[in-house]
Amino acid sequence: MPIESLPTFTNPARQRWETIPADIRQRLLSNVWCSQCRHETTITNFSGAIKGGDLLLVGKCAECRSDVARVIEGS
Repeated sequence: MPIESLPTFTNPARQRWETIPADIRQRLLSNVWCSQCRHETTITNFSGAIKGGDLLLVGKCAECRSDVARVIEGS
């Protein structure tokens, strides 16, 4: 199993991410659409930033290593 890097977040993104309960965070990470695999996958080696008031996670598909992203809408 490859060693994953620790996520890199901007300060506002880390603050938003840490307000989400751990079990929900895990579900969000394992429910990302990969356009190459054409199914749900897990995001790995991701980073986070706030874009347009939403938390944007950008990383790699756990299966094919293609670029994937997850938007978590702001409240």
